Amino acid sequence: MPAADEQQLIREAQNGNRSAFRCLVERHMRQAYNVAYGFVQDQEAAHDVVQDALVRTYHALPGFRGDAEFATWLHRIVTNVALNQIRSRNARSRREIRVDEIAEPGTTQDHDIHARQVRDHLDEALRTLPHLQRTVVTLRHIEGLSTREVSTILRCSEGTVKTHLFRGLKKLREKLQYLREDLA
Repeated sequence: MPAADEQQLIREAQNGNRSAFRCLVERHMRQAYNVAYGFVQDQEAAHDVVQDALVRTYHALPGFRGDAEFATWLHRIVTNVALNQIRSRNARSRREIRVDEIAEPGTTQDHDIHARQVRDHLDEALRTLPHLQRTVVTLRHIEGLSTREVSTILRCSEGTVKTHLFRGLKKLREKLQYLREDLA
């Protein structure tokens, strides 16, 4: 989308045009959901995070100055809402892997089941990382944002992002080493 087009939509939405805000939401909804899901690892919870974040975005939009791109600003709001939800449900922070999530025998090919199991192991390993490391790994490698974009969202230096990324990936490699051994 051309930047000028998005800037026009932002200005219109800031002036109360709900249709313009709806267009902005439609353009960024999928990525906002993916960011939320990367944190909460649950579809319903991710939808709740996105809805809460969009309400907050709508109310904060008049104060949006455009120092960052709209997508980066929205991701920061989604990230904050997701982290707040994770903190509030701290007692339930580790979701159990349900057998019915993998598949019923005979309905999926073996490699599909194996791929799902690997994703489940990765999700579980991600959940064990400290919040900031999980956040950085999720935004950088799962969402594909640049180091600069992650530093803007988290309001920290790129060096800090790189440090947490390095540590998080190292822990993931250690936690998932057994998968490599199983494949060998």
